[in-house]
Amino acid sequence: MKGKSTQIIASGYSGKSTSLERYHSINPPIYHASTVLFDDYAELKAVGQGQYDGFTYGTDGSPTQRAFEQAITELEGGYWTKAFPSGLLAITSVLQAFLQSGDHLLVCNSVYGPVRRFAKNLLEKFGVTTSYFPANAGADIANYIRPETRLILLESPGSNTFEIQDVPAIVKLAREHGILTAIDNTWATPLFFSPFRHGVDISIHSVTKYISGHSDVLLGSATVSEACYATFHKLCRSLEIFASQDACYLALRGLKTLTIRLKQHEASALALATWLEAQPAVDAVLHPALLSHPEHAIWQRDFDGSAGIFSFVLKPQYAEEALSRFVDSLELFAIGYSWGGFKSLVTAGKFAQSESSRYHDRWMVRLNVGLEDVTDLQEDVRRALAKL
Repeated sequence: MKGKSTQIIASGYSGKSTSLERYHSINPPIYHASTVLFDDYAELKAVGQGQYDGFTYGTDGSPTQRAFEQAITELEGGYWTKAFPSGLLAITSVLQAFLQSGDHLLVCNSVYGPVRRFAKNLLEKFGVTTSYFPANAGADIANYIRPETRLILLESPGSNTFEIQDVPAIVKLAREHGILTAIDNTWATPLFFSPFRHGVDISIHSVTKYISGHSDVLLGSATVSEACYATFHKLCRSLEIFASQDACYLALRGLKTLTIRLKQHEASALALATWLEAQPAVDAVLHPALLSHPEHAIWQRDFDGSAGIFSFVLKPQYAEEALSRFVDSLELFAIGYSWGGFKSLVTAGKFAQSESSRYHDRWMVRLNVGLEDVTDLQEDVRRALAKL
């Protein structure tokens, strides 16, 4: 008779093949594990010889993570995807993988703010210089390229001021100069923009946003071309980068409803943006799908749809006090960062990160249009505008 402690350890699941493998659920199971068991010595030996293609330890991820990564790879049309604990970590890992001391990084000036902080505090420390180009650049990006430029980071459109870059024109120049291109594709998702179809080398997502869709996940992803795979895989292995298995599960579940959710976000946001253009207090609505958007023609040429987040600029006579009254009067739009979830959100302020921005020093409101009835959202904004 085995002791109670031995019985407890051996009970439930042994790590060997069992009848549980015949349980086929519609969603993959979640694996919580640091230790991964091998069937025999031959497998252990194969690991040491670099000839084992299975999972060796918890930092390899799990079948749950692998399922999510494969789904993103297929949607993006790339070669390999890695999941990260956040969208920012996905971006910074790409920068670390492909840049080294003496290199120059070229970034659109509408880029996600923390990326600037990383470039200043970390990349500069290790001898990588960073400069910024206008967020609506195209072939004129040639004026910003240096002999030591190694990587161009795009975000099209930016998630505050919504300028769009001419990605095909930039990619063409980059390839002529042997420069890699990466893009933050969070706004469009793989459904509305296909980076690899346009020649981009790396596509990055804050999975926290539309892909997960429920504001309860922190996750990022980076998908690379076959030419970039070896370098990027080496970095990920060296840093033992892995993601929360629960987050991967939730993101994979969210992915299943992305198409229908995004259609609703798109329709409601466009309806609200169109209505806002006619409001007396509004100077400009920054939504790429509107004819009034400066880069609308590029959006129409390159994108298959528009997302549910946009901004609008108040007329110059309104001060910060008026902006505060507007924001505090909203009832359905909660005040909070992030976007892409079911709940409508608002942030406000002076979002322009560069004096070259056409919206520099202007009071702006950013709306994440959720899945509420658009008529209710419009009435909420109408009441708040009256408080100006």
